[in-house]
Amino acid sequence: MEYVILAVVIAVVAVGAIAGLVVSGRRRQQLPPKSQAPVITAPKPTPQEPQVGEESAPPTEAPRRTIEEVELPAEAEAPEAPETVEVAPAEAEAAPAVEVPEPTEGRLVRLRSRLSRSQNSLGKGLLSLLSREHLDEDTWEEIEDTLLTADVGVAPTQELVERLRTRVKVLGTRTPDELRALLREELVELVGKDADRAVRSTKHEEGPAVVLVVGVNGVGKTTTTGKLARVLVADGRTVVLGAADTFRAAAADQLQTWGERVGARTVRGPEGGDPASIAFDAVKEGIAEGVDTVLIDTAGRLHTKTGLMDELGKVKRVVEKHGPVDEVLLVLDATTGQNGLIQARVFAEVVDITGIVLTKLDGTAKGGIVVAVQRELGVPVKLIGLGEGADDLAPFEPGAFVDALIGD
Repeated sequence: MEYVILAVVIAVVAVGAIAGLVVSGRRRQQLPPKSQAPVITAPKPTPQEPQVGEESAPPTEAPRRTIEEVELPAEAEAPEAPETVEVAPAEAEAAPAVEVPEPTEGRLVRLRSRLSRSQNSLGKGLLSLLSREHLDEDTWEEIEDTLLTADVGVAPTQELVERLRTRVKVLGTRTPDELRALLREELVELVGKDADRAVRSTKHEEGPAVVLVVGVNGVGKTTTTGKLARVLVADGRTVVLGAADTFRAAAADQLQTWGERVGARTVRGPEGGDPASIAFDAVKEGIAEGVDTVLIDTAGRLHTKTGLMDELGKVKRVVEKHGPVDEVLLVLDATTGQNGLIQARVFAEVVDITGIVLTKLDGTAKGGIVVAVQRELGVPVKLIGLGEGADDLAPFEPGAFVDALIGD
């Protein structure tokens, strides 16, 4: 009897083990292969433990659906691939707006008040002396001193005084209007009414006109180059700028900012690079783009350093491989007076100066420097700077300049 009970227990255990193996095998058959797309199935009911003598029924399955067939809620829809957003240059970094420079015609007349504020001492002083009832030797000496103090220069002063003495003697009785007209006529003659003061900036057969801007540090050379670009653009010229001053920190950045304001491109190189190479590339680009004028801002080191002045001569020679240099404009600070003449002499020995730009004439400058520097170099003053504004560089007009000197 004991053996029968033991046999029954063993049979029950064996049947349970076999049923477990069957269920486990069926479950493994229901699992998808790893290589197939994942499926989403409904929750399976918990299988009941099979009883002895029962077959294990396969669990009820929900229909299998792939992930593509599953409908997501509206708020959880799969997002579309993000669109590529192209950022316009203006959004990435706001480019400076291109400005329309003030017309240059009559600009000096519009800036007359700035000039007259600092120059009236010369004109009014001369008118006051010439209006005296008796013009003796002491008065003429005072007239000479007034002219010399205004930096007119010794030789021009002597010539002017001599002509004034002769004309006043012939005139006899002198009314204020007659004196003013006489003084104006003589000063215009002294300044030079017949000189060619146009900046040669017109494109020619060889390519664009090339203008070198030279001068020592501190005279406002780079700023003047930028303002000159505005003058040319205002007159209908197209311009390329060459930042050949590679030794002064931020000189190229400064020039490029001026160019961007009027839509002119700036050719520049690395800081400390070869100025002649940059000047050469600027002219090359100007030829390729077909512009009217290439303006080259040169290094403005101290004029007493011979090696550096020789480098300026090299810049000019290298540029001339493309064609002639049309203008070499010397920038002088009008407040330096006679010291500016020393600078002018040194530069004139290195390059052929064709024109002068006098800056800072609205400050404490003495208007006679216009006469003196022209006599010294034998070249005309072509442009004068009358302030710090972008359009304060004006073509030099002798009549308007003298009118500002002697006042209303």
